[in-house]
Amino acid sequence: MRLPETRDVFVRELTFPTTIDAVIETLGDEQLKAPNGESETIAEVLEHCEQETFRSADELYNELLTFVGEGFIGRKYYDDRGTQTTEDEEVSF
Repeated sequence: MRLPETRDVFVRELTFPTTIDAVIETLGDEQLKAPNGESETIAEVLEHCEQETFRSADELYNELLTFVGEGFIGRKYYDDRGTQTTEDEEVSF
């Protein structure tokens, strides 16, 4: 499933408030398709999460966004000014 679809799935499949264990038991095996890298399961993403309970689908979705891998972000080191930088380069403004 695509990452933006997860919030709607959380609403349909879970009852809130819920625990991280309930999320992993119910949806942990669901694959999140990364646009720029390896896919991850919901359980793999949430294993980095320290929060134990979620009050809403939005709260769970935001937590998921916090911990997805680099394959889910846009171009790394993108600069909308048209220059390509790396994290080691200094940029002067």
